[in-house]
Amino acid sequence: MSDIPGRSTQQLQVGTAHVVTLSGELDLLAAPALRARLDMLTSGPCPDLVLDLRPVSFIDCSGLGVLCRVRNRVRARHGRLRLVTGSTALRRVLRHTGMEGVFELLPRMPVGVAGPPATDTVDSAVL
Repeated sequence: MSDIPGRSTQQLQVGTAHVVTLSGELDLLAAPALRARLDMLTSGPCPDLVLDLRPVSFIDCSGLGVLCRVRNRVRARHGRLRLVTGSTALRRVLRHTGMEGVFELLPRMPVGVAGPPATDTVDSAVL
């Protein structure tokens, strides 16, 4: 895990779902490390990925690009991607970029997925 100042991720597996909590800024600086990490999690068949974006404070076009990439990888492998966010700002960004209906958005963790705190922590000032 590499250090990139200002962001963090936590990852755990609950059942078949990989739950990744992202925090801080998903921007040009964080995108390469985030892309690499999510590529690893979506490399197999039928990936089930839940990205908890509630602690994310900022997302730019690079961050959106990573989300689109992971969505495409998951769909190509017949998996499922869920984004957990209560952020009206993120929903507004998705609406203004024409991606409002592209992602499965949830206001809270799905039942059966919310688990114990992750032990794999990367600070995005750590990704």
